[in-house]
Amino acid sequence: MLSSLMLTPSQLRNLVSGRQTGPRASLLRGALRLAETPYSWAMHYRNHRYDSGRSESYAVGVPVVSVGNISLGGTGKTPLVEWLARKVGEMQRRVVIVSRGYGSEQGKQNDEALELELALPSVPHIQNPDRVAAAKVAVVEHAAQVILLDDGFQHRRLRRDLDIVLLDATEPFGFDHVFPRGTLREPLSGLARADVVILSRADLLNQTQRNTIRARVADLAPRAVWCEVRHRISALINSDGQQVDSNMPAGKRVAAFCGIGNPAGFQHTLNALDCELICMREFPDHHNYSSADIASLSDWGQEAEVALTTRKDLVKLRVPTLGSIPLWAVGVEIDFLVGQQEFEERLLRLTEMQSAT
Repeated sequence: MLSSLMLTPSQLRNLVSGRQTGPRASLLRGALRLAETPYSWAMHYRNHRYDSGRSESYAVGVPVVSVGNISLGGTGKTPLVEWLARKVGEMQRRVVIVSRGYGSEQGKQNDEALELELALPSVPHIQNPDRVAAAKVAVVEHAAQVILLDDGFQHRRLRRDLDIVLLDATEPFGFDHVFPRGTLREPLSGLARADVVILSRADLLNQTQRNTIRARVADLAPRAVWCEVRHRISALINSDGQQVDSNMPAGKRVAAFCGIGNPAGFQHTLNALDCELICMREFPDHHNYSSADIASLSDWGQEAEVALTTRKDLVKLRVPTLGSIPLWAVGVEIDFLVGQQEFEERLLRLTEMQSAT
């Protein structure tokens, strides 16, 4: 339905949030509501089968830590996966990342795997739609002691020992509707499975707003550890592997673009750079850039002094410039604001369990 409507991620959010008004928008929301119902029922039924034991989850003999969302992308999973991989490494455990490989071409890694490879070159990353099989390979061939399951909250076939769910502060509850009427991947009741709930980009909200979200999560997931994180720009990197300080674009004319699930999140990141954003362009999530796209971007951004994108986009472009304009990706890391100690204690207990077996 969305493909026929030709909605970008931002246009979808404007529609389902109610920000887009008028008779046509109301009709579209009504049509999307009809499409939401069977999908919600299907997710309820699937979860019930796993909750009741009628569908089986498979253990692989080592702890599995899942990082996922309850809403469509753009919550900041990749910086958290990086943080977790480094933290588990500090605990002297071999870690392997497992993911489905959504959007990847046959025999190639997808954009998220390429981005993680850039940040974590020593951490193996196995992509396979059959994540149980991938986890077994991680254990047998890579001697994994801990598996990080990337984007795994809705994948219940691989049994996990710690379920982490990220909520984006800009739209934590997916407009209270399952896709396509909202941006939820499953009904909010699914949060009850979470062991840890992390509010990302929490610094964009005041304390009252954070407390309101936390109270609602406590009702939905009463046993979950609550954390809050902010995204901090670490550096700018180009396709040649060069890094410059994040202050470089300050005061300069910038053209920015991205192909991610929540472009507003990238724009919030850009706001911290103190640059003059003269144009912003949005591509579909997981967009594979062609030579025509590169030529188009070079013409489009020619009035800028610097072009900026995400690391997820840079690893697919693999060009240091757009025409004569230098192209840099914004590197992002997370800082914990709330809950880090309790979260790390949960991780430590997992690694100690693995050591004792």
